[in-house]
Amino acid sequence: MSELADIGLVGLAVMGENLALNIESRGYRIAVFNRTTEKVDALLAGRAAGKNFIGCHSIEELVEKLASPRKIVLLVKAGPAVDAFIDQLIPLLSPGDIIIDSGNTHFSDTERRTEYVQQQGLLYIGTGISGGEEGALKGPSMMPGGSESAWPEVKEIFQAISAKVGPNDDIPCAEWVGPRGAGHYVKMVHNGIEYGDMQLICEAYQVLKDAVGLSNDELYDVFAEWNRGELQSYLVEITRDIFSVMDDQSDDYLVDRILDVAGAKGTGKWMSQLALDLGVPSTLVTAAVYARSLSAVKDARRRASDLLPGPSGSLELSGEEREEWIESVRQALYASKICSYAQGFVQLQAAAAEHDWPLNYGECALLWRGALFVPSSWTGSRRPLMISRTWRISYSIPTSRQLWRVPRRPGGMLSSPPRNWGFRCPLSAPPWPITMVIAGPSCRQTCCRRSETTSGRIRSSEPIRRGPFTRSGSSDAGRLLNSACRKFPGLISWAAG
Repeated sequence: MSELADIGLVGLAVMGENLALNIESRGYRIAVFNRTTEKVDALLAGRAAGKNFIGCHSIEELVEKLASPRKIVLLVKAGPAVDAFIDQLIPLLSPGDIIIDSGNTHFSDTERRTEYVQQQGLLYIGTGISGGEEGALKGPSMMPGGSESAWPEVKEIFQAISAKVGPNDDIPCAEWVGPRGAGHYVKMVHNGIEYGDMQLICEAYQVLKDAVGLSNDELYDVFAEWNRGELQSYLVEITRDIFSVMDDQSDDYLVDRILDVAGAKGTGKWMSQLALDLGVPSTLVTAAVYARSLSAVKDARRRASDLLPGPSGSLELSGEEREEWIESVRQALYASKICSYAQGFVQLQAAAAEHDWPLNYGECALLWRGALFVPSSWTGSRRPLMISRTWRISYSIPTSRQLWRVPRRPGGMLSSPPRNWGFRCPLSAPPWPITMVIAGPSCRQTCCRRSETTSGRIRSSEPIRRGPFTRSGSSDAGRLLNSACRKFPGLISWAAG
């Protein structure tokens, strides 16, 4: 009898094929099956030629080729297809065998399937996988939940194939999240934060391009500089790179030729809907989802623009003023990303209470180190610092006010700020988590008045040049945060739990 495989995989679309190659590259023998069996043959004759693969032409053959306890990964389209494969597998498996759904599944389906599969004497895992096609091949961030007794059986494989971070690139981004649908819920929140992050980057780009008047070459330099600092992340890196790509069908830059219509896979919408169900103000991801919806109605937007043209031309700024605007946008983007991250954890906390999940928020934060959107400077091996940085948000009020209180000029001006950068002073808000960190004209608190000189608050004439985090509370931003906490104790304590 030939050697049995360590793990099986069903579904050889790009994600499944790449994940199978990743698993084999870590020293494991893998059996693969696809409903269209020609894909199995093509893989073994192509990318998997000469490697430790077993190709199977039926579910029954796949089960027979696996060592006990059998571990079978499903990477098929979320929805009825997953249920169909589960029903095919159950009669073929033995007690203690494990079914693993690695697709973009709604957490409620994983809740239901975990209970159902366990009633059959089997174990079930629903795991979120972040990193896309490249991550699946080279190392994704993995968020497993489901039957906790299954984790020891798959932990070694999951941590071997996952992304590695840390000073020595030896800390795996794969750890147990919680029971039933907890893993897929955490992955959904991860995706929602990513939605918001992409929208924030787009809005920062629009301000710099349309208001400040930066060229694509200048935008490349700005994002390159940002990617060397606090904002360093994969999304900022690829945003930088797109400004240097020329269109192969014209003499224009590619970024100026891309149709401004965005699609969506649904996880951002799920997060927004579930936030409403929980009564949690996940405002940033909701705004990002609406922005995608608005982008999709291109014809309606084109007709509307004929009736109501937007601003044209950029502001007339000196070199020093341009640098101030760039720095203001950088600070606003940085603070907005922190707020998005914090809102995600607020929703996780509410969901954990609702569904009785004992989530480890420190572990969740560390799992995302291998994600696309998390700045590398935010995370480290120390969980308490990671969480404290999530909540210790400061408010760069003066530079934010400068950003929108600009002189009116002929030919156009910014008529309003981007939708995620709202006008709300942290001290004029009710005691709920703050959505955005920008104070606007409607603010009436003394912290925003130009004449304010009280110790511990920020004077508008003195822009903050420090980063938005403070561990000691010694900076102006830290004193403002402490002042906010004293005035409204629930403001931060409710969010941080």
